Amino acid sequence: MLRSYFHIAWRHLSGNKAYTLINIAGLAIGMATALLVGLWIKDETTFDHYTPGHDRVAEIMLVQTITSSVLGRHATPDHPETYVGPTVAPISGNALEHGYDNIFEKTALISWNGDHLIGAGEKKLARKACYAQSTLPEIFGFRMIAGTTASLKDPTTLLLSAATARALFGNTDPIGKTVRIDTREDLRIGGVYEDLPRNTSFFGTDFILPWTSKDMAGFATDNSWVNHDCRLFARLTPNTTYARATQRIKNLPTPYVKVWHEELLAYPNDRVHLHDPNEDYTATYAVNHLKDLWLFGIIGGFVLLLACINFMNLSTARSQRRAKEVGIRKTIGSLRSQLILQFLSESTLTAILAFVLAILLAWLVLPGFNSLTAKDIRFPWTSAAFWLAAIAFTLFTGLLAGGYPAFYLSAFNPVRRFTRRTGLFRKVLVVTQFTVSLSLIIATIIIFRQIAFTKDRPTGYNREGLLTANINTDTLRNHAEALRNDLLRTGLVSHVARSSWSTDGFWSNDYLTWKGMPPEKQGGLYKDVKIDPEFGATVGWTILQGRDFSRDFATDSTGILLNEQALKAAGFKDPIGQVVTFRKKTFHIIGIVGNMLTNSPFDNIEPVVFFQAPDLDVFTLRLKPGTAMHSAVATIEGIFKRYNPESPFLYSFNDDAYAKKFAAETRQGNLAIVLTILALFISCLGLFSLASFVAEQRTKEIGVRKVLGAGVMSLWALLSKDFLRLVVLSMVIAIPLMALLMKKWLESYAYRTPLSWWIFAVAGAGILLITLATVSFQSLKAALMNPVRSLRSE
Repeated sequence: MLRSYFHIAWRHLSGNKAYTLINIAGLAIGMATALLVGLWIKDETTFDHYTPGHDRVAEIMLVQTITSSVLGRHATPDHPETYVGPTVAPISGNALEHGYDNIFEKTALISWNGDHLIGAGEKKLARKACYAQSTLPEIFGFRMIAGTTASLKDPTTLLLSAATARALFGNTDPIGKTVRIDTREDLRIGGVYEDLPRNTSFFGTDFILPWTSKDMAGFATDNSWVNHDCRLFARLTPNTTYARATQRIKNLPTPYVKVWHEELLAYPNDRVHLHDPNEDYTATYAVNHLKDLWLFGIIGGFVLLLACINFMNLSTARSQRRAKEVGIRKTIGSLRSQLILQFLSESTLTAILAFVLAILLAWLVLPGFNSLTAKDIRFPWTSAAFWLAAIAFTLFTGLLAGGYPAFYLSAFNPVRRFTRRTGLFRKVLVVTQFTVSLSLIIATIIIFRQIAFTKDRPTGYNREGLLTANINTDTLRNHAEALRNDLLRTGLVSHVARSSWSTDGFWSNDYLTWKGMPPEKQGGLYKDVKIDPEFGATVGWTILQGRDFSRDFATDSTGILLNEQALKAAGFKDPIGQVVTFRKKTFHIIGIVGNMLTNSPFDNIEPVVFFQAPDLDVFTLRLKPGTAMHSAVATIEGIFKRYNPESPFLYSFNDDAYAKKFAAETRQGNLAIVLTILALFISCLGLFSLASFVAEQRTKEIGVRKVLGAGVMSLWALLSKDFLRLVVLSMVIAIPLMALLMKKWLESYAYRTPLSWWIFAVAGAGILLITLATVSFQSLKAALMNPVRSLRSE
């Protein structure tokens, strides 16, 4: 019986090729979209699942409650603000090593990833690495190819990733071989670990340096709870909950931190990627990846739904053609249940054919999809779970698309039933399609408008022609002044400066104090940047009050500059000459500089203080206007090589680094564009087919109207107005809905574009034009038909 159903279904589908092709194409595009979005969601939701027992790995975070208006916040003693972050004091890790064995199996302190040079013989590579305690690879289950994780306990030993080991030694065994780090320290290779997948926290960590290295000696003896400069991970003991672990450790730093309230939090590491700890802890709205995941998951589902709506619309529109077939089958004794199964077999067969095409489409576009989403998703050809899910997905799609037509086509009097009911239902489906499509258009416009608005935000300095190079060896550090003079003598460079941070981001902070400081200002954190006197002229900042640093003033060694936001946070009425204490040293304010946009361009400007210090590891160069970039970089590289021949020249242009800050939002916008285009294409495909059936059904009416004198434009309007009314109704639904949703989305950004009325007007006008273009072809074709032919055909 089932075989007979599918045989009849195949005969029906092959006998209506255009109808079948439209249905299969629409469903295939919808299914391929849902499939790719599903693979992306799986990749995101399994982030850090590479780690065995990932549900027992915690990142120990700090919880700061601030009562002063600093760091762009507006906190007061009566309205404190809480911040949850991953950077903790090294003493936190030392404290957890004793007395917490019943809570933590292992703990590991690590540094943030940094740029390092690694060399073996003539091969020298620039790679990312971190310093870590030997327990880190054990906590995260690094899979060792050679050697052991325990070797990291030796201060003269490091661990390499497999890719780095191959790059340095090819296929030879690297264990025991020596590599040179940052051209100044030789370490032995104690182990090689398997390259980590992209969806893990430590993807891109090319080698791990020993925490017991002499470079980290200061961390071992640092007993300050306010020096936050490392990360801390832990593996919980079985049956220990994160809440219990937090309860045990939360008050460890509290007695030692006086200027703000601080606690520790054991946060699930496998939640960090998708969830914002601030939102989890404070129950306040924040930007996190989970919201993006839900958003694009829903959009992917809607694209599939639009394809299913096409199938329903076309099936019900052709109901009169199937009415005779239904009547004959019922006359010869077919039960309604048999007719339902027959029609469901047609929709299921269509879904199966569409799925085969969807698999091919998804496989072909997967490389482009990976590029779009910055992923490394592999098609799961050998996964039994995937194929079981695919079969269920295909059957679900077939039932979703064919369920409504099957039950109503099998009715006793289908012609009368469809005339009375399905016209309204088809209109609801069309309105649903264009409501979704219009919503996606509005969302895409606002996403890109937010990106463009933020890109146009004043940065407070001139990015054009700025080049940054890190001082990554002692050789460069010891010849910094000679290097500066040689660069200026090239005639290609107008300014050279050194600093502790590049304009790409200021990351360290401390609190500022002064005599007579009001209680509400205490505990104020200020970003700190060490610079030389040439920094301001090099980046091109603006002096608002006082003056810049100068080599002509010996007293500038105790001078300090505040940015505009720092002045606002401190509340000084007459700041020049004000004496302040910062990092346990006394300074006097010599000037106020304009705010510089350095960290996230979407956030508030943070208060920053600038002072002079000797340990400056970043070179910033300004090229002269009109300089050819390629030849200038080659000349600059030659000068760096003169002083640092063993190291590759590593540099970046500041405007390129600034552009990378928009990468996540740009990917989000590009994905929205692709999904919007697919949704519009599917909607228009269904609308085009529906318009052709409507025109076909009204052939006789059109012929009579033409004989009676109706013009082409009046007939075009007659056939188009019903569709336009439905699109206008979708606008009435979509515009206020998206105004509310996108307003909420924009509120997650401190610096955001206004929600202008013209965005909705342009999107509405665009959807109307697309609808007109889609239906006009069939409407004009019917209106231009010879009435003699149309009446003869009837």
